[in-house]
Amino acid sequence: MNSAEMDILVVDDARFSAAVVNRTLAAAGYTNIRHANSAQDALGQLAQQPADLVVADWLMPGMDGLELTRRIRQNDEASNRYTYVLLLTAREGVDALQQAFDQGVDDFVSKSSMTEQLQHRVMAADRIVQRHNRVQADYQRMLAFNRQLKRQALIDPLTGFGNRLDSMRALQNTLKQAERRGGAACLILLRLEEFEAQQKERGQKVMQQGVLAFSRRLRQSVRPLDSLCRIQPDLFALVTWQPHLNHCEPSGFRRLYETLNHRAYQTAAGFISLHVSMALTASEGTTPAEKMFDQAGAELSLSVSEKRIVSATSNA
Repeated sequence: MNSAEMDILVVDDARFSAAVVNRTLAAAGYTNIRHANSAQDALGQLAQQPADLVVADWLMPGMDGLELTRRIRQNDEASNRYTYVLLLTAREGVDALQQAFDQGVDDFVSKSSMTEQLQHRVMAADRIVQRHNRVQADYQRMLAFNRQLKRQALIDPLTGFGNRLDSMRALQNTLKQAERRGGAACLILLRLEEFEAQQKERGQKVMQQGVLAFSRRLRQSVRPLDSLCRIQPDLFALVTWQPHLNHCEPSGFRRLYETLNHRAYQTAAGFISLHVSMALTASEGTTPAEKMFDQAGAELSLSVSEKRIVSATSNA
């Protein structure tokens, strides 16, 4: 079955040949037909509106059909599409066929038998174009689905924060920013202490509600461009860029510590208390992200025992 909507561009400097092609295509039911009187004109039209099928004369003044095909293939590669190219030629023989196919031509029709062959060749091209379009559409859907999966793979499903993988990506990007623009990348780890024990006592649903309440308060307490991640059920990360390394001191985040620790969190089972330990480290861009996570993680126990934010900042 023909696709009357198939966009066809006929390229021929001879009016008679173009008229024959147009009449043949119209008889086959094709209505979306455009014309170009040169290869350059064709390329200009294709840049404005791509075509599904290009029917072109092999021999044209200036740029011939083979060069036109090469240019179409270059443009298709850049735009991630495919244009079916059919050449009209008076040339015969295996050498001509091989030369055309080597340049990326899909098919060609001898002018001596154009009225008998063209309609059938275009109908075959139509089927191939439709099949290609379906494959391309499926491929684009697959890419979109993969992008969605990738985004989901970076997101904690409960809080909507980034996950462990995203926290590493965010810190690496912030370190690069500090190295290029100056300032410092600051990493703060926040741990909900005795999380497992509370979950056994209160149940998973109540603790999930507590985590959600905590995540909302945490988001409201930091800058919009700061990155928040949940890297374990009880462990969160805050990644922030600061204009100077001196700004990455515990005193600069004392208010955040007090906001998270001094007010209970509401759940369906009532208010629950969550004690949050905090440890930070910072770098002007010279410390690997993995090392910064290790540095901050090693100080969390001290934060618990001394009930304060502790710093493990190192420029090493």
